[in-house]
Amino acid sequence: MAGERTDQTAQQAQNYFNKGVAAFERGNHDIAIDLLMQCVSLSPGFSRARKVLRATQIAKYRKEKKSGLSAKMQEVSAAMMRMKIAGLLKAGKQESALIECEKLLTMNPLHSQNVELAVEVAEASGHPEAALFTVEAAYENNPDDMQLLRRVADYYMAVGDYTKARDAYVKLNAYLPNDQVIFKQLKDAEARVTMAAGWEEAAGKKDAYRDLIANKDQAKKLDMQAKAVVAGSDADALIEEARARIEQEPNNLNYYRALARLLSQNKRFDEAVDVLESARGVNAADPELDRAITTTRISAFEAKIDALKAAGDAAGAADMETEMNQFIFDDLSARVQRYPNDLKLRYELGLQYFKYGYHDDAIGQFQLSQRSPKERIESLYYLAMCFAGKGQRDMAIMQLETANEQLPIMDELKKKVVFALGKLAEEAGDIEKAFGYYKDVYGADISFEDIATRMERIYKLRQSQPG
Repeated sequence: MAGERTDQTAQQAQNYFNKGVAAFERGNHDIAIDLLMQCVSLSPGFSRARKVLRATQIAKYRKEKKSGLSAKMQEVSAAMMRMKIAGLLKAGKQESALIECEKLLTMNPLHSQNVELAVEVAEASGHPEAALFTVEAAYENNPDDMQLLRRVADYYMAVGDYTKARDAYVKLNAYLPNDQVIFKQLKDAEARVTMAAGWEEAAGKKDAYRDLIANKDQAKKLDMQAKAVVAGSDADALIEEARARIEQEPNNLNYYRALARLLSQNKRFDEAVDVLESARGVNAADPELDRAITTTRISAFEAKIDALKAAGDAAGAADMETEMNQFIFDDLSARVQRYPNDLKLRYELGLQYFKYGYHDDAIGQFQLSQRSPKERIESLYYLAMCFAGKGQRDMAIMQLETANEQLPIMDELKKKVVFALGKLAEEAGDIEKAFGYYKDVYGADISFEDIATRMERIYKLRQSQPG
């Protein structure tokens, strides 16, 4: 009888799935979501259904993306739902939390906090594949989000998809070439891809595994590649091999990146830049290559600065640092010209303008970058700092209050926002309002900036006031 009920449930779930797919193909997103939600409620492990559901949620979100007051109201609802899901998870009700997560993702499947919570719930409920394609889908729609890409890479490794893991780590390494943890993970993924290919070739051949193990040259090569930093003769051997691969497959950008990485590790930055410039000749419209070139050039500057400091040439080091800062500014400006729709670059350029006190120019960039879900809150914060720097306190408060409403948890960013609100209130002479803001930060982190000193001062001011 139990088996019969199981078969009926499976058939019912399949029926919902078939109808949901048909609705999705017709563009009836709401109906498709309802049907697919019923499907995954009946069969939580139905991966294909959950994957189609995620695609439908993203399509609906992009088609009906809210703005203004509607967006704010939706985010308030989402924040409340996130708290509800966290409560279910804490109570051990993982399956219920999983269902609620799908409702949350229907609101906004690309919001970083929604994605992170959905991944946490999927992992806790024993559905790692759901966690994988939730992060995967979010990354595909936010390709500049390296935190998402790192999660994607780690999941690929966990499920044994080493080729995809390697490709993801290659992108991460190009973005963060000095991160030794990422580099080690990349080498591990590359070694596993090589080993897997060898074992597949050996499969079914009598004693072939002995030949595979006996291939000492290959083993030595894998050992070299697995090192976090390859130097000396090992590096020379791998560099020559990387150059040979480029000659054989001149359109494979991964080989250019690998060679540039090896050259950078060995402080051969000019050669690394030349390699990346050659790669840009293969694909001139790849922003990741541009970022890798920038990072490599900055590393070259930093190496020269360190050398000058070590030689006791403080003035030369200071001049070189000024030259590096000018390069960073000019390079960002140029890249924004090349990729005007890259909101992350807009945000980074805004930070440069803010750093040097060009508040109006910074405001222009931050007003654009706030459209990105990833950079929105930080952009609002720096918009406020720019307005405050211009003496426009009311405009600064408006940005900070908007940011504060969208931060349900007192994390580092919310502490910054609330602390800034407190400072503005204190500067305006509104002691009670300043006290309220400071108290929230003080209660969460007594060591945050100079909050302890400010609280003592505010307490004394409140006590000295009549009544």
